[in-house]
Amino acid sequence: MSADLVLASTSVYRRELIQRLGLEVRCIAPACDEEALKQGCWTPEELAQRLALAKARSVAALHPDATVIGGDQVCAFGDEVLHKPRTAERAVEQLLRMQGAQHRLVTALVVVHRGQELAHTDITRLTMRPLTRSQLERYVAADQPLDCSGAYKLEKRGIALFERIESADHNAIVGVPLMWLAGTLAQLGYAVP
Repeated sequence: MSADLVLASTSVYRRELIQRLGLEVRCIAPACDEEALKQGCWTPEELAQRLALAKARSVAALHPDATVIGGDQVCAFGDEVLHKPRTAERAVEQLLRMQGAQHRLVTALVVVHRGQELAHTDITRLTMRPLTRSQLERYVAADQPLDCSGAYKLEKRGIALFERIESADHNAIVGVPLMWLAGTLAQLGYAVP
């Protein structure tokens, strides 16, 4: 396959996951106003899909011959979207709210290829152990999950926060439902195993 593969993101995590498929992928920052797209009454699933599609379309418009992958992830506590905390204090507060309870990570992915828009949404259900404020403060200080949906990094110490994780594809937790993407790219002619 000679078509350029582009990730509509600057996420190191997403790029590394896609490279696990043995494919070269370029990263291009999407040109869309995420804050404006978040306005309105969207379910967490709708919001993740809306953001992923907007990111993919914004890059595909500038690179029409490329295969563009856009993704977004939303942490949902009930019907409420928990945004990236950005500060240690907000991260601890988010984690305190979720401790002892279940929440969802909604990961949406869109592949734009020659006018086609192929979309997938993966939902992971996570149950957090009951934890104290001091445990969570210690965790946040160690992992610094300030730019992560849910305020944790499962690929690091964050795994110790949980007692149960239900996911069809554990890669979706880090930001890319890799099994779906591998199948989709193979159907589009990419040399995926």
